[in-house]
Amino acid sequence: MTEKRTLFKHKNDMEKSRSNIKTFSHQQLEQLMAESGEPRFRARQLHRWLYSDRAGSFDEMTTLSGKLRQKLDRNYALPSCSIASANSEKKQAPAGATRKFLVRLHDGQAVESVLIPKTDPRTGQGIRSTVCVSVQVGCGLDCTFCATARMGFTRNLTAAEMAEQVYLLADLAAEDPQIPPVTNVVFMGMGEPMQNLEQVIEATKLLSMEGYRFSLSQRRITISTVGLTPGIRKLAESGLTCKLAVSLHHASQEQRAAMMPIATTYPLDALSDAIHFYAKATGQPVTIVYMLIKGVNDNAEDARRLARYCNGFYCKINLIDYNAIINIKFESSEEERRQLFIKTLVDAGHSVTVRRSQGASIDAACGQLALRNNKG
Repeated sequence: MTEKRTLFKHKNDMEKSRSNIKTFSHQQLEQLMAESGEPRFRARQLHRWLYSDRAGSFDEMTTLSGKLRQKLDRNYALPSCSIASANSEKKQAPAGATRKFLVRLHDGQAVESVLIPKTDPRTGQGIRSTVCVSVQVGCGLDCTFCATARMGFTRNLTAAEMAEQVYLLADLAAEDPQIPPVTNVVFMGMGEPMQNLEQVIEATKLLSMEGYRFSLSQRRITISTVGLTPGIRKLAESGLTCKLAVSLHHASQEQRAAMMPIATTYPLDALSDAIHFYAKATGQPVTIVYMLIKGVNDNAEDARRLARYCNGFYCKINLIDYNAIINIKFESSEEERRQLFIKTLVDAGHSVTVRRSQGASIDAACGQLALRNNKG
């Protein structure tokens, strides 16, 4: 037994001494191959093995020479994310049931990822699935209505860890006839994408890589933010064609700052300018996400204020329900107030969609993601 423990410790020490090759961008892989005396195309081959074929070991990378594979194995680790546990709205989840997964990351930390199937209400048949991706372990922005904020911030995820959340859930969908194929991705899980934008952009590129085993149109990828204006401008200039969603939740600066402390740093006027810049640069409307909370932001004047604010840029408004969170004393808006709110916006000439909660019963809806147990 002592010998086995010694060997296991030795293996772990070796793993820790090797760098994670999945932290390298394509450009960095090119540099690595050049430093190894390899031609440039080796980086393309290696990148494909990592993110299209998703090789579990360097030995599987048979288009690389044996000498190069050995060198890579000596110097670099090849970790993968894995599903540690899963939950769903029912023990035997029917088609259309939202599913939440605890995903173990490369270093043993964990995040929650959500798979949201869409079914045809007439036939009950699956149409498509969306994966909700986490970008940070926890979050440090302290929004008052969000369970993730109560975790605090631990670290940013790498692009590979974000992409692998999608790969894992897409594989599950492919294996389960009850789940329609994954066709959409939203960076709306745990964490603030604009605080980890470089890696989010790289993950978007990985998920949309033409000719790879898993490849989405960037127009089917949405990046969400609570309103970090420098990130919005940087995303507008990135060349990506993905969509942008901004979580607003109040069109009064004072009230919004009380709900979302980051609004003090990035006030509504600056946010409006950044959204206008993004919409003009990309030609795409920005989705304004507004969570209706009873007695907080759901009266007729709140709706009129929101309508006036959204006159300043090209957008559509997406109203969502507040999802109950333990120890947070908010309630969802009542139906009568919701309908009046919608009518006020529509009468003001705005395009409005209403998104009903998906996964609220398993704490997988907007604002509910938080790890109760990070040990899996």
